[in-house]
Amino acid sequence: MRILIADDHAVVRRGLKDILLEEFQSAEIHEVGDAEDLIKTVNADAWDVVVTDLSMPGRSGLEALQYIKQNHPKIPVLVLSVHPEEQYAIRALKAGAAGYLNKDLATEELVNAIHKVLSGKKYITASIAEKLASTFNDQSNKLPHELLSDREFEVLKLLAAGKSVSEIASMFYLSVTTISTYRARIMAKMNMKTNADLTQYALEHKLI
Repeated sequence: MRILIADDHAVVRRGLKDILLEEFQSAEIHEVGDAEDLIKTVNADAWDVVVTDLSMPGRSGLEALQYIKQNHPKIPVLVLSVHPEEQYAIRALKAGAAGYLNKDLATEELVNAIHKVLSGKKYITASIAEKLASTFNDQSNKLPHELLSDREFEVLKLLAAGKSVSEIASMFYLSVTTISTYRARIMAKMNMKTNADLTQYALEHKLI
């Protein structure tokens, strides 16, 4: 079996590899440190399962996930993230993830999650299942940030964390004009005027 792990922290990759090798002793496990290398490596070889973080340098993990599902739809992708489920789980599953697991639970649940997605099933916790059910409710019940696109949501979090438009543009390899457009859309959709408003909102809703 061939497993690909994507995370920008070497110590995390090592820990995940050790957990997986205890269960899958003959597995070939490869590691990459960012979304660009993840995409290149998926394109270059055949993989049975991908385990990826969402927050990595350069392109976002969500963007890499969407690319993998569009170009290699048969590869199950398990998202392993430090972000709470309420922030990213639904977005990841809608983008094609086979499961979403918080890093805090990796020691206890990673092997179980891998077995689940390899069998063709989804790995989701009870709280994610409840959240998924609630997404069928009317849009009026959604919080403002839940109406943003994935890229708008990423930009919102970075702006709220104090990143400048030019810094975000550099991170995503996009133009300053493009990020400014995203910022304008975010402000309009959320009915806000300043980055300080975004920061206050993000703190209140535990987005940063």
